[in-house]
Amino acid sequence: MNKTVLITGAAGFLGSHLCDRFLKEGYNVIGMDNFITGDKKNLEHLNSNSKFSFIKHDVTEFIKIDIDLDYILHFASPASPIDYLKIPIQTLKVGSLGTHNLLGLAKAKKARLLIASTSEIYGDPLVHPQTEDYYGNVNTIGPRGVYDEAKRFQESITMAYHRFHGLETRIVRIFNTYGPRMRLNDGRVIPAFMGQALRGEDLTIFGDGSQTRSFCYVDDQVEGIYRLLLSDYAYPVNIGNPHEISIKDFAEEIIKLTGTTQKVIYKDLPVNDPMQRQPDITLAKKILNWEPKVNREEGMKITFNYFKNLSETELYKSEHKDFSNYNSK
Repeated sequence: MNKTVLITGAAGFLGSHLCDRFLKEGYNVIGMDNFITGDKKNLEHLNSNSKFSFIKHDVTEFIKIDIDLDYILHFASPASPIDYLKIPIQTLKVGSLGTHNLLGLAKAKKARLLIASTSEIYGDPLVHPQTEDYYGNVNTIGPRGVYDEAKRFQESITMAYHRFHGLETRIVRIFNTYGPRMRLNDGRVIPAFMGQALRGEDLTIFGDGSQTRSFCYVDDQVEGIYRLLLSDYAYPVNIGNPHEISIKDFAEEIIKLTGTTQKVIYKDLPVNDPMQRQPDITLAKKILNWEPKVNREEGMKITFNYFKNLSETELYKSEHKDFSNYNSK
């Protein structure tokens, strides 16, 4: 296969798994990342692969690629509350300026562009489960608005290019995804619980634990994204696991899985934290013939083994990146 795909955010959790998948399918893969939240370790295993190349670059700056491109996958963005609350301006810029730059690149190269949207565009939903035709309940000026609105704008400008320029575009709305290569201290519930269990700390629940989430294993997510890219459908599609669980019940699952003897403690719920999150995947089943295959018990075992094999330094380190330069730009 001589087709080439550019994947932004390639050193991130999902981006690195997408690099693996497209290389497995025989594509030439160009990874792009500026390592604000990505990790070089996620790509080290590809260093000797002749079909993989890497460009260190911030997508909010002009992007120049000399060779032809067939596909572009835009996965560059802070994706956890810890990140986008520390770098709110960069989060807005990567969803707006970054997306604009990649749309221009796709237009110049006559490439198909898939953007990574999110279930967060639904905000704290008043409709449950969430279908693609639900407009959402988002606080535009709340602390989470920088991420939610960046993604909502990303969808709008992508559809504008599709309608006005006839650009081939795809939009995936990603629900909670987990698996190896997640950052242990990124603030999301799965690495948070597992990290606390491994360090012998109490498990922290924010709120009363009645809020729900639905967790999709990374291999299932990548399969859905891959099928969507190659489909003929230009409108948003939910990709996630519809099996919903409360955070309180999930904490009990983690305690059982890890064998920890620590207790669960409760802290205040963050502002605008959604109380429910469950995808309606009827559309994905219909147009992509896709649904998740990996059950939570199996996926959690794989993920826990990944975290368990981290070095002691990685297990105990805290997030300490200096984001000040990015906020000032």
